[in-house]
Order: sequence, then structure tokens, then C-alpha cells
Amino acid sequence: MKKFTVPCNFNGVQAPFTIYIGSPEDSHHPLHFQADWLSKERGGTIPQEVMDSIQKLKDLADKNHVSFEDLCVYALGAAQQEQGQQEGGAEDAESGTEDMEIPADEENTDNARQ
Repeated sequence: MKKFTVPCNFNGVQAPFTIYIGSPEDSHHPLHFQADWLSKERGGTIPQEVMDSIQKLKDLADKNHVSFEDLCVYALGAAQQEQGQQEGGAEDAESGTEDMEIPADEENTDNARQ
């Protein structure tokens, strides 16, 4: 199981929230139960673009017979590295794979700081 941090919406305020990627049931979205719990218990939502991206990774992993967890680590590590290069400070994508933050876009990052 891998741990990731995603920017979630709590009544219009973005805040980091930890999600876990493991071996999901085929009959549900990989984050279905976590998204449901977050909504009911904390009043938060996982952004649709995160839900869509995770589903695409799951479909790709299934199609290519590779580990869904490993593909998420690779894809999100590459996204972090690309974001770091765009911000002028590339970080090693291999470090911290157990606790990775899914990058928010620039607009959402600015809103979270306010």
C-alpha cells in the first residue's frame, strides 16, 4: 500500500489529505471508499481531476498487467519531478515514494496559502 497526499476541497478551502493506493476492487473506483468517507465524515471532496487521473492509472495498469501501486509511484513521481523543474528546484522523484504529494495546479496552490 502506498501513501499519497492530495489537495482536497473542504467547503471551498483546499487542504492536504492523505489517500492510500493499494489493490482496489475491480467493481469500484480505486478511491471510491476513501472519497465516500471523506465526504460523509469530513465534508471534503477529492478533486475530479485527481479521481480521473487515478482511474486512468488503474486502467493502464490493468491493461499492461503491471502493479497499480508501482505505476502510481512512477507517474506521480514523474509529475513531482516535472513540477520541481518548472519551479526551478528539481527534487529527486525516488525519495519519499511512501509519502508523495500529488501536485496542485498553480491557482489551487495560491488559494491554499490564503
